[in-house]
Amino acid sequence: MTTVEKSIDVDVPISRAYDQWTQFETFPEFLGGVEQVTQLDDTHLHWKVKVGGVEREFDAEVTEQHPDERVAWRSTDGTTHAGVVTFHRLGDATTRVNVQLDWEPEGLVEKAGAVLQADDLQIGRDLDRFKDYIESRGSADGAWRGDVDRAPDADGR
Repeated sequence: MTTVEKSIDVDVPISRAYDQWTQFETFPEFLGGVEQVTQLDDTHLHWKVKVGGVEREFDAEVTEQHPDERVAWRSTDGTTHAGVVTFHRLGDATTRVNVQLDWEPEGLVEKAGAVLQADDLQIGRDLDRFKDYIESRGSADGAWRGDVDRAPDADGR
């Protein structure tokens, strides 16, 4: 399993950064390799991605979500990955966005990319694009401010 953690400070209030991140269908605007995200319901998503010339589709579920704090997810089929994005208020108009992504590289290209830390570079570029995207807009494209409490794991924790 490969873990990548990156953060960026964006010059928008925490609510705007969080609200934009809950608009999963806009991810192709700033996440490289993401071709389409379809929100099936409040907690289920269908992804189409193209990484290193390899196209994949998979489903994921939001496992925890708290307004202005965090959005966590995990894949439910296909590509093995999970992640969390946390939002930290630095000031009235500045927010730190922190991304942690855990994933299992598949195939030679992805494994080589993980060794060379290409995934670190990609997430850094994605966060730069998110910063440009959210700072250039007067508001988020929408918002979902519902709560999703973390379900206990298999051990009941």
